[in-house]
Amino acid sequence: MSLWTRITDAVSSLAAGDSLSDVFAKLRTPPERSVAFAIAVIALGAKMAKADGQVTKDEVAAFREVFTIPEGEEKNAGRLFNLARTDVAGFEDYARKIKAMYDGDEAAPLCDLMEGLFHIAVADGHYHPDEDAFLARVAAIFGMDDARFKRLRAQFVPDAERDPYEVLGVSPDTPPQAIRAAYRQLVRDTHPDQMLARGVPEEAVKLAEKRMIAINRAWDEINGQAA
Repeated sequence: MSLWTRITDAVSSLAAGDSLSDVFAKLRTPPERSVAFAIAVIALGAKMAKADGQVTKDEVAAFREVFTIPEGEEKNAGRLFNLARTDVAGFEDYARKIKAMYDGDEAAPLCDLMEGLFHIAVADGHYHPDEDAFLARVAAIFGMDDARFKRLRAQFVPDAERDPYEVLGVSPDTPPQAIRAAYRQLVRDTHPDQMLARGVPEEAVKLAEKRMIAINRAWDEINGQAA
């Protein structure tokens, strides 16, 4: 059964009256976990679209980059997006339910999910303050500290003054060996096999490409400064 077939089943369940909590309760283990990941990005992406007051073509295109939507499945993706966007439940409720689904796991799956949201947020070339506030609040509900949130933002948000140390989650006075260890851990975490093992859908693993570009650029900049 394909990812989008399972997503369609979940959408039907929501349309029939099940709550998002009910749906996520059924999606706690692989391979259903990848369905939950996709629904979480779609649902929070829909809520985030309301944060800056508009949904642009670029944001829709970015969503298509996160997930390859097969021909004929656009309607189901749109149904879920609109269902989440018009749901009276606030985005904080969604974030708490998603956090509960991953309760007890390491933070990596939630970081993967946040990256999908960052990718969509910057797709139109503008990172709106309301989007930043939205993502910061979601990160807090997910249990991320400020340093981890800033690292994710530094990896995805274009900024002429992007701090390479922030991208790697270290500080300028961190010993070189520790910086190297942090870099290597990020590379390991970004490997497609690791992401798939965490329940990231194969369609969304391409997010790792953008993350790796930022990580490698930061590593090269730090090494250049040290030379």
